[in-house]
Formats: sequence, C-alpha cells, structure tokens
Amino acid sequence: MAEGRNSGVALLVGAGDAIGAAVARRFAAGGYAVCVARRDAEKSRSVVQEIITAGGAACAIGTDVRSEEAVQALFAQVEAELGPVEVCLFNAGANVKSPLVETSAKLFFRVWELACYGGFLTGREAARYMVPRGRGTILFTGATASLRGGSGFAAFSAAKFGLRALAQSMARELAPKNIHVAHLIIDGAIDSEAIHRRLSAATGVMPDFAPDSLIQTNSVAEAYWALHIQSRDGWTFELDIRPYSERW
Repeated sequence: MAEGRNSGVALLVGAGDAIGAAVARRFAAGGYAVCVARRDAEKSRSVVQEIITAGGAACAIGTDVRSEEAVQALFAQVEAELGPVEVCLFNAGANVKSPLVETSAKLFFRVWELACYGGFLTGREAARYMVPRGRGTILFTGATASLRGGSGFAAFSAAKFGLRALAQSMARELAPKNIHVAHLIIDGAIDSEAIHRRLSAATGVMPDFAPDSLIQTNSVAEAYWALHIQSRDGWTFELDIRPYSERW
C-alpha cells in the first residue's frame, strides 16, 4: 500500500501520549484520517493539532473501553462522521504491579476489564464493521506479560494472556474473511515520560540508560505500519520487538 491519502480511518483505542501518539502520526503520514480514542480526549489535543497542521486529518474522542455501550457509540460516531474504519488498534493497558496477597479482587477485575475485556469489545465491534466490507486490520498491543507471568504481575499477566488468546481466536476466524488480526509483543521498556517517572521513583535518581536500550515509540509505530501493509499471502499474526540489550 503506497503512502498517500486514503479514504479510510485509523481508529486508535486506548491511545496514550507515547505509543498511541506515535501510531497516530505514522498512520496520518500514511494517508489515513486518524481518530484517537481515550478516556480523556483533551489529553490528545496536541497530537491532533500537530497532525492537522501537517495537512492530515485527525480528531480525539473520549470513551471508556470498559463500557459496551461506549465502544459501540464510538464506532458508530466514527463511521458516520469520519468514514470507514480500515485499521483499529487496541492499545489500552493496565500495567499494575502488586504482591499477590495484596492484590484485591477489585484490582484484579479492573486490570482485566481494561486490558482484556476492553480488547474484546473493541475487536468485536471492529469486526462487525469490517467483515461486511471484506477488508480491515485489527491490531493489539501485547507485552512481555502476554507470554510470561512475572512476580507481582498476576493481574496484568492474566489480562495480557487473555488478550493474546482473544487475538489468536480472532485471527483464525477472521483471516478467511480478509481481516488481518495481529498482536505485537513489546518486550522491553518504552522510552516515555511514564517510564522515566516510574524508574526515577523506584531508585530516587534518573537512571543512565545506554544508547538504544529503550524502545522508541516511533519504532513501535513503524512495526504496526509494517503489519498493516503486509500482503495477505504472508500475514504475520504475532511480532515481538525488543532492544538489542534486552535479555529474553
């Protein structure tokens, strides 16, 4: 698929200021109208304005991915006002670390509800629009926890394992209908303000990172773009990316 204006929409659900913003820029550069959907749409004003200033089309819509009604309303609004959703990314996460005995039932459920149930609602709704058209790409953001349950990450790993299983089932069911479903495992820390704050809080000082030891958000965005433009005779379901320095 060549760069240039397309008639469709890239809907990025649970898109934050790091990966979500980078993917928004990449797909806008590829010619798609971009809709960034997150709980607080105001937080995406700057990236939306950046895309518009560069000559692209973009908007931000507030939504709660844990609500079936909200997700359905989101797709209906985008389809009616912006155009057909050709690409849908589910990027919502809930990377919470908590000792097992201190993990409440409420916390466990909230993490699953956001990272797994929200993915089901988003993926199902995307399929409902894409299948009748006979085309589309549905992308899911995974993590190291999608494959390996770490100490203190019972809730997060359970949710990410579930999201991966959902994506696998969707890929097997929807591929014959010309819908490409792909799951990207991000095995490593993303170079973002959130990561810097978290690591600084844990150690009391800003760590001195070796060059290229953190994953750049643009690298993630390029990986998603590559998955989207694949020819269907060689579709990838799962792609894992990590820095050269990451042990695995």
